[in-house]
This record gives sequence, structure tokens and C-alpha cells, in this order.
Amino acid sequence: MNSMETVRIVKERHSTELLNKANVVGLTVGYKKRGGARTENPSLVVMVRRKVAISELEREDIVPPEIETVVTDVEEVGDIRAIIRTLERSGYRLRIL
Repeated sequence: MNSMETVRIVKERHSTELLNKANVVGLTVGYKKRGGARTENPSLVVMVRRKVAISELEREDIVPPEIETVVTDVEEVGDIRAIIRTLERSGYRLRIL
């Protein structure tokens, strides 16, 4: 089992490659989920707009199950919108110190 630090390093090494895949909207370090339940295995979480069957993806857009011994976990998150725009539309102001 890899450490979270190892997962972070692999994430940094492969972020450009993964973020250029169709449907991928983000990356984070987390724990592998199986059947909706979190396991104790650190993983590179690849966030996608929508999970689709591998048969629907081009070869270059498939997220491998493992990168440099680090397990990946593909998680459907939909579209990600910047929080600043959401706050502006709600009439709130955000001040960053």
C-alpha cells in the first residue's frame, strides 16, 4: 500500500497527462472506494463529468487502474464551477486575506 505522500508525488507527475483526457475535470488524493464505501487504500482520485463504459472511450482517454503502483479511482462529479462565480450570483462578496 502506498503512502499519501507517494500518491501526491504521482499526482503531480501525471496531472497534465490526466487532465488532458476527455471527460476529466479534476484530480485529488484520497482513498479508493468500493461499492460506495471508502477503503483504507490511498489512491489518486480522477474526477470525471460522467462515468462511461470503457468501450465508449478512445484509447488515449482511458484512465489506467494504476499509475506507478498507485491505484486510481474514477469518481463522477459532474461539471465543476468556480465558487467565486456562484457567490457573485448569490449576491455575496468574497474577500481573500
